Parts: sequence; C-alpha cells; structure tokens
Amino acid sequence: MVLGVGIGNFYPDASTYINSLSKGTTNIPLAIGLILMMYPPFTKVRYDRLAEVFKNTKVLIVSLFLNWIIGPVLMFLLAITFLHDYPEYMVGLILIGLARCIAMVIVWNELAEGNREYAAGLVALNSIFQVLLYSVYAYVFITVLPPLFGLSGSIVPITIGEIAFSVAIYLGIPFLAGFLTRYFLIKINGEEWFTKKFIPRVSPITLIALLFTIVLMFSLKGQLIVQIPLDVVRIAIPLVIYFTLMFFISFLIGKKMGADYSTNTSIAFTASGNNFELAIAVAIGVYGIHSGQAFAGVIGPLVEVPALIILVNVAFWLRDKLYKTS
Repeated sequence: MVLGVGIGNFYPDASTYINSLSKGTTNIPLAIGLILMMYPPFTKVRYDRLAEVFKNTKVLIVSLFLNWIIGPVLMFLLAITFLHDYPEYMVGLILIGLARCIAMVIVWNELAEGNREYAAGLVALNSIFQVLLYSVYAYVFITVLPPLFGLSGSIVPITIGEIAFSVAIYLGIPFLAGFLTRYFLIKINGEEWFTKKFIPRVSPITLIALLFTIVLMFSLKGQLIVQIPLDVVRIAIPLVIYFTLMFFISFLIGKKMGADYSTNTSIAFTASGNNFELAIAVAIGVYGIHSGQAFAGVIGPLVEVPALIILVNVAFWLRDKLYKTS
C-alpha cells in the first residue's frame, strides 16, 4: 500500500502509463493481476464435489439472503447516513454494495483455509444473480429509494450484457483455466503428482499477484489519496463498518446453523466482499472517470484489501474461540 501510494504520488508518469493500458473500463494490468491471483485456488477446487454444495439448500438460502438482501440494504443505509452531503460518493458506495464479490473472495477464502468447493459454488451462484439482478438493483437503490429519504436519485443505464462481460473476465477466465488445468494434468500425470508437485509450484502465484494488484491499485490513485485524504477517510469509514458487520453477522449466522469452520468461512467471506471491478466499471461508464462516483469506487478496494486481510486473521481467531476442540 505504501509502495503504491509512493509510486502514484512521486512518479505520476508511471500511474498515467498504467492507466493508459486500458481497454474500455478494464485496466489490463489490473485484470491480469486479479486473474493470476485467482487461478491457483481454482486449480485446487475438487469440481466433482460441487454438486454437494448445491444440495445444501440451507447454506445456499442463507448465503443468498446475506448477499442480496442484507448486504445491499446495509451499504445503502451506511451510504445515506455518512455521505448524504456528498451525493456522488454516496452513489459510488451504493454501487459497491450492489456488486457482490465473485473474484477476490476466492483468495480471502484460500488464505483463511475455507472450503474451496463451497466458495466456488457460492461465487458461481452470485455470478448468475449478479447478471440477472444488478441492473434492477441499481435502478431501485439509486433511482427509486433515495428520494424516499429526501435525497435526489439518478438513473443508471447498465445492461445485462455489460455485467455478463465483467463476470466473464474476472470469474470466467480463472475458473475455466483452473478447471482445465486440473482435469488434463490429473488425467496425464495422476492426482498424486498434481497434488504434491504441481499445486506447490503454482500456489505462490496467488500471494505474488495479490501484492502486485495492491501496489497497482494504490499507485493508480496515489496522488488523489495524498491530495484529498479527508475524502478518502470519509468514504473509508462506512466501508470499514460494512466489512466488519457483514463478516461478523455472516460468521455468527453460519455458526448458529451448525456449519463447520471451513464452510462458515466461505459463507462469511462471500457475503463480506464486493465486486469492485464491476462497481468501478459502472461508475466510470455512467458518470465518467473523473467523477466522485468513480473515486468512491476506487477507494472501495483500497479499503477492502487491508480490511479483508485483517478479517482473515479474525477468522482464525474465531476458529480458536468457537471451534476449539479439546
């Protein structure tokens, strides 16, 4: 984070160059970092066990409730409470809350030793709902609801096709690459070679790509973070509250349901994270790259990354407290 801010602030030409490596609203180096980050965890998913995930209707219903009712409503309430005097930031925050996590949750789940099959299954389910519901939710939460609270609403013209494209890039590519790698390498060399030889070689890619992505994200907005730090803090406060509440609410509900630690961790991180790639793409596409909405969208992952890394350690602490075996 410090390195990224330093690059963006002291070497603005570097961040300008990185920004120029974009196609539409997709920054190519950032997309590469995210895809590489998710590839190793997807090679470890035992795809033959995914059917078991979808048989557990209780977990699916709870996860969908957390992701598509609790999450968006909580972010909306936090946005209008903390940022009603800054309508552009408020809308940017709402867009983040509506975009459920389908990417980096795989990494947080992996770091916290969650259930890979449940994480992959829940992410796949969220992807379908995201394609179907995001544009509808954007209309309801940004156009319909704000006027009911005495705030002005705005129209967000986002299509299902645009959302599907984002899902295909950030989930489809690593998912397919991981599946094909696992299928063909096990078929050629056997499962023991794959588990003991291949997996240890590719696993470090996740952490390397995560660090690369963090440096990249912070470098892109390094100057703004230094120039308007109070605005960053203003946006960060409701985000920190959101990530914390969503994680603890989800984890405690999962424990109440009788879920084991690995399954519970998958539920909690799936509900806590957000698809900032989609939120930023929508904010830039609708309001422009220099808009307050886009700035809030960028601050989203800058807060989410350190917050979720802290929550990985919180998950281990909760495992010791709530799942301690004698």
